[in-house]
Amino acid sequence: MDDSKTTQVISDAVARLYNTYPFPPEPILDEAPPGYNWRWYWPTVHNFCTGAAPISNKVRVLDAGCGTGVSTEYISHLNPDAEVLGIDLSERAIATATQRCQSSGATNVQFRQLSIYDVDQIEGEFDWINCVGVIHHMPDPLKGLQALATKLAPGGFIHLFVYAAIGRWEISLMQRAIALVQGSQRGDYRDGVQVGRQIFATLPEGNRLKQRERDRWAMENQRDECFADMYVHPQEVDYTLDDLFKLIDASGLEFVGFSNPEIWQLDRLLGQDLVLLDRAKQLSEKDQYRLVELLDPEITHFEWFLARPPYPHQTWEDDTTLLAAVPTRNPCMEGWPSQSIFDHNYQIISLEQKEFEFLQACDGQAPTLGGDRPPATVSDLLSQSGLSLEDVRQLHQRQLILLHVPQHNP
Repeated sequence: MDDSKTTQVISDAVARLYNTYPFPPEPILDEAPPGYNWRWYWPTVHNFCTGAAPISNKVRVLDAGCGTGVSTEYISHLNPDAEVLGIDLSERAIATATQRCQSSGATNVQFRQLSIYDVDQIEGEFDWINCVGVIHHMPDPLKGLQALATKLAPGGFIHLFVYAAIGRWEISLMQRAIALVQGSQRGDYRDGVQVGRQIFATLPEGNRLKQRERDRWAMENQRDECFADMYVHPQEVDYTLDDLFKLIDASGLEFVGFSNPEIWQLDRLLGQDLVLLDRAKQLSEKDQYRLVELLDPEITHFEWFLARPPYPHQTWEDDTTLLAAVPTRNPCMEGWPSQSIFDHNYQIISLEQKEFEFLQACDGQAPTLGGDRPPATVSDLLSQSGLSLEDVRQLHQRQLILLHVPQHNP
């Protein structure tokens, strides 16, 4: 069988899985979905990738492999000025996604049943592409990523998510065990779910696979859709870090950084021995990542941003530039206004009084031209608070504020 036929056979099998078990199986609501994901909010994506908030929120967004539209719905509601398109192989998933967004009032989104391999059929380019949990299910992930790269506008960003081989070792073993028991019935996804559940129920207590499922995955895998996606998927590629960077290097795009950078900090693993930590930090950046991968087998996926150059990069190291910036509060936080809040990663943090007051002053600022008076700059707000410039930099690094490059009238 030639490559094109193999690709089509595998793609058809993936489509059948998601027509049988549309994924994700989240309920359809008649209102905007609760909460937030900063990776689905254009200002925070742009701020993370460039160091500064965007000039405009009117962007074109592609949700590639949108499934039942959970991510697409969030992107639509969080970015009302954006033009959003969701694509997926599965006819049933697209129908569910359409119903989901109609029910919640997401009016700036459209859906199309289309393979990522065929994105050249879409007119124009996108400022931002979301592709989470998709390319590792494609028969040729690199070809899929390269296809998406052709639709990314210069200065645009793509967020990706693939499975990590080390952290999914037990899952991989169970996948192969289920397939072995199924034999000629492999491809009957309902049978695969039944076989998998029978195996887990039958395995002795203390079995490593059973224990891992119970401790890590059982809650979400109560739903057959999730169990099928994890254990009976017809196509999956799990990546090591080395494989990941080979994929990135071949994509033609530039690596911006992991979108969960806190996971890749050596301090959290070696911070109890400062001498050892300092020695480890002498390694190259990629080798530091490799060390984290080896020392933390709980890492089950990689999530990261790529960019099509050129794109701006603002470090805010220059005091004069920082003083002239317009700060706004990051809306991706829960419990505001309070000194005890959940931050952009849903981690509870406590704000010092001066930090809280600074965020209050930033709250509601619109960094636009016109109006009765211009928005307050960092310089303006520092004169009214006890914060230092370094404190402001820390608030920005912690993604509690977004910094806008000042825009001047022509």
